Parts: sequence; structure tokens; C-alpha cells
Amino acid sequence: MSATLTPDRTVDTPSIANNTRGYFERVRGGDMGALPAVFGLIVLCTVFAVLRPSFLTSGNFANLFTQGAPVTVIAMGLVFVLLLGEIDLSAGFASGVCAAVLAVLLTGQGLPWYIAVSTAIAVGVLIGAVLGLLVAKVGIPSFVVTLAAFLAFQGLVLLLVKNGTIIAVRDETILALANNNLPPALGWALFAVCVAGYAAVQVVRARKRATRGLTADPLTLIALRVGLLALIAGLAVYALNLERSRNELIVSLKGVPMVVPLIVVLLLVWTFVLRRTAFGRHVYAVGGNAEAARRAGIPVDRIKISAFVICSGMAAIGGIIFASKAASVDPTTGGSTALLYAVGAAVIGGTSLFGGKGRVMDAVLGGAVVAVIENGMGLMGYSAGVKYMVTGSVLLLAAGVDALLRKRAAATGLR
Repeated sequence: MSATLTPDRTVDTPSIANNTRGYFERVRGGDMGALPAVFGLIVLCTVFAVLRPSFLTSGNFANLFTQGAPVTVIAMGLVFVLLLGEIDLSAGFASGVCAAVLAVLLTGQGLPWYIAVSTAIAVGVLIGAVLGLLVAKVGIPSFVVTLAAFLAFQGLVLLLVKNGTIIAVRDETILALANNNLPPALGWALFAVCVAGYAAVQVVRARKRATRGLTADPLTLIALRVGLLALIAGLAVYALNLERSRNELIVSLKGVPMVVPLIVVLLLVWTFVLRRTAFGRHVYAVGGNAEAARRAGIPVDRIKISAFVICSGMAAIGGIIFASKAASVDPTTGGSTALLYAVGAAVIGGTSLFGGKGRVMDAVLGGAVVAVIENGMGLMGYSAGVKYMVTGSVLLLAAGVDALLRKRAAATGLR
């Protein structure tokens, strides 16, 4: 008996059915990702559109971006701290301090915008380094450190704006950030670049996995993802390019808000850092089990300090957007609900308060949910008290879902 056996490595042929089956298995096991946030966003938009048809106007759609941009940016930074199982209660007023520094340098000192912006971000980085050192090296719990910083920064903002003075921001470049729009053609160009870039990343990733003998997403599934992105983004650009001015002969308001490309760039950069770099893998490892990460040779203290630096640096950018949106800085800049909404955005989007689970995209989705709640309830005429109660309830619900999903994942062995 002779037979020639040719060794052959067989790789399971991927299919949409297999991917769908695997996705639902992960959901049943407690790994829901951003599904609750997406579902909540769809429900909220549907309810507000039915109750207040003005919610669907292009003008209100553009307002959602400008209203939610500062909170979303701060939430992006908070994701890094939350991934470690830590918290930063000072991020809101840290953004206020950086906004005040920006305004003082622009209006008080007459410095160019790029020097003021660079200095404001540098102040944010310095704040994060100090907080991170106190948490990582001194060993003070992040809750205590950042709560103390919350109070201190509130006082520092008062000192910078001279106990209540409103500092106007008149620099055209800064004001354009949250108040101007891209030309319609440039908006479509941005759309094409984003869709083409996303498609290229998906195809390259699938080919690399197939080359290594790993199961890769089928091209049909990739095409569906790209098509869905193109549809959603295309409708958004189309709506934003509609004329929003009541009298376009006097002033024309159309185009994608300039803050949108900024958020897209920050999203891409920090997503790459978390998913494609050793630093990102170390962040997840420390958040999952700090002691195990330390024994594996990961510099835990350095990772914690870096996370706080990123958080406060992003808070500085959020403060700059606050200043641009209001065209001024006052003692309440970065205060009030900024921190609560930012933490809520990250958690509502799917980032775990227990560490080790989350994405930068969660902050964007959660920021959209928070912006929709605030905007929609404002259109319906509800008071600030009602909006706070609803937002708080949504945050509590998100935290409860997170805790339940962790128990479910632990029971099924997915965590």
C-alpha cells in the first residue's frame, strides 16, 4: 500500500455567515462592544425626530457636531485613563485652565495663535505629567489626586481670569475652529479620503491575515462595511452641505464644520496608537492586570504617567474648542457638566470603568449620545434639571450594563 500524503495547511474559508455567527456568540458571551451605544443613538434620534421634526434639519445636525466636539475630545483622552482602571476628575477644569492660558496669551499678551495653542497644550501635558507622577510614583489613588486637582484648577481658572473677568477671544484662526465650515467640495474630498482609507486598511489587514494562515474577513463583508460607512458619511456630508442660513444673501452657512476633521484626525491617531503600537498593547495589559503586566516586564508606572499626559493633553485641545465655540473664556469654562459629560461619553460608548476594555471610538459614539440628549431635550423645552437627570440615568444604565457584561463574560470564560 503506497500513498502520498501531501501536507496541506487548511484555513477555514471565511464567510459572512460564519462572521455573523461568531459576532452573536460574542454578544451572548457578554462582549457587546459599542452595540448599546449605537442602539441608544438610533432610539434617541428616532424619538426626537418624531416629537420634534426640527431635530432633523441640517442646521440642527451641524449644531450637534459643534455642541458635542469639546466633550468628545476630552472623552477621547479619558479613555486612556479609564482603560487603566483609573479616573481623572480634573479633566474638565484642566481644559478650563488651558483655555484660560490660551485667552491670556492671545488677548492679554497679543501673541500669535500658534504660540498660544502650543503653550496651552504644553500646560495640559505638564498637568498630566504631575497627576501621573502622583498616582504612579507616590501611590496616591487617582480619585484623590484628581479630586484635589479639580478644586485647585477651579481656583486657578479664577486667578487666570482675574476672579470673574470674561476674556474675549478674537483671533480669527481660533474662532474658525468651532464656528466655520469647510467648502462643500472640500467636505466631499474629506469623505472620499476617509472611505478610501478605511477600505484600504480593511483590505490590507485581510490580506496580511490570509498570508499568515489566519482567518480573515471575506471581501463581501469588507465591501458591506465600506458601503455602510460610505452611505452614512455620504448622507451626513450631503446634509451638512445644504444651505442652513435663513438669508443666504447676507451670510451663507453650509459645509462640514471645521471641528469635524479635527475629531477625525484625533480618532485615527489615537486608534492607531491603541491598536497598532506596543504602547497601546501595554495599556490594555496594565488595565487588565497591572501586577501581571509588571511581572511581564511592562513599565507600568511609565504607562500610567503617559495615560494621564494624553488625557490632560486632550483636555487642553477640548479647552481650545470651548474657547473657540464661546469666543471667550470665563470662570465656568470647562466646569459645570464638562467633566461629567466627558466621563459619561466614554462609558456610554462602551469603555469599561473597570479597566482593560474600550476604544477611542467609544468616546465619539458616547459623545454623540450625550450631544443628542442635550440637543433633543433642549428642542423639546425641558429644563436643565431634567436634562441632567436623563443624562445621569443613561450614564448609570451604561455603567450597570458594563458591570453585568463583565460578570457574563467572566462566567462564559471570555474574560
